[in-house]
Amino acid sequence: MMDQSFLTWPFFEEKHRNLAAELDAWSAASLSAVDHSDTDAACRQFVTILGEAGFAIHSGAEEGTLDVRTLCLIREILARYDGLADFAFAMQGLGTGAISLFGSPEQKAEWLPLTRAGKAISAFALTEPGCGSDVAANTMSATRNGRHYVLHGKKTWISNGGIADMYTVFARTGEASGAKGMSAFIVPADTPGLEITERLETIAPHPLATLTFNEVHVPVTAMIGAPGQGFRIAMSVLDVFRSTVGAAAVGFARRALDEVLTRVTTRQIQGTALADRQLVQGHVADMALTVDASALLVYRAAWAKDNGTPRITREAAMAKLFATDQAHQVIDKAVQLHGGDGVKTGETVERLYREVRALRIYEGASDVQRVVIARQTLATHQREKHETIST
Repeated sequence: MMDQSFLTWPFFEEKHRNLAAELDAWSAASLSAVDHSDTDAACRQFVTILGEAGFAIHSGAEEGTLDVRTLCLIREILARYDGLADFAFAMQGLGTGAISLFGSPEQKAEWLPLTRAGKAISAFALTEPGCGSDVAANTMSATRNGRHYVLHGKKTWISNGGIADMYTVFARTGEASGAKGMSAFIVPADTPGLEITERLETIAPHPLATLTFNEVHVPVTAMIGAPGQGFRIAMSVLDVFRSTVGAAAVGFARRALDEVLTRVTTRQIQGTALADRQLVQGHVADMALTVDASALLVYRAAWAKDNGTPRITREAAMAKLFATDQAHQVIDKAVQLHGGDGVKTGETVERLYREVRALRIYEGASDVQRVVIARQTLATHQREKHETIST
């Protein structure tokens, strides 16, 4: 069983502690049975079993609010056991996040019962070729034609691309330039004109694809929210799920620390355990410190959102930046302490080393998070300075 001492922190309620214990026990018993030789099939299976076990229900919210602490706990625990299981759950939430937060009752009724039960797979189609971090520069168009919108353009690096049943797609409807001229749409995967034009292979296999929209017709009722609200919707969804990326990083780092503790307490060198050497103890101390510091930032952001803070842009950016960067360092130390075994294909720390790298890129690369944090901090300073002068 995972270390659950952090659940005594004041961020959590009894429901969170109960969920963590239940999911940890289920993950230990169930996740290892999934065959990873076919990545697409494995992801489909993870979605199915998460739905059957009742955990996928937390990926969406018919009442329009998501418990971010629950999302973070689920991602942390799943990531500790299996990175692809974490991915499967996360994409169910991200793919339907816009529907949960901004969808109409009809949209929620059509899709959330399916995705929360693990009977449909969702995806979040925002990134375009050439403007991954600059969302306001997206060029994909959605032109009104009577009772339909016609979508034309490309999306790339789309998680669950090729296996999703529905995509939340962001396209420019032209109400204004820049960020104010985008809207969000629900596009079923079998819509004519939607094609998977490239499958993307990465160091840690995940279903990723480039999507091409050739005159894709969707009804006006497929729009999520109002025309021109797409950028706001996308940022609101990322505000919620960015903290969960940090939580997944914490899960990876906790697993790496677990592996190190087993290694250094059982591995003998010159008649003594590695754990008896002060230099090794220093590495263990740094890893434990980093895991707790990352978790504090992640669950501070989640707690703030759950307790009514309208926007947690700064807190979520801090959580993602620190947790993902530091998890990379923790896992690198784990590989080093495993020696040659650390780079052997099939070893847990080798898998973690490959899996953690992408977290510093997707949903806002680390340098983008630094820009976000700086701008938020400077804006707060200027506002407080102005208020002081005014009074």
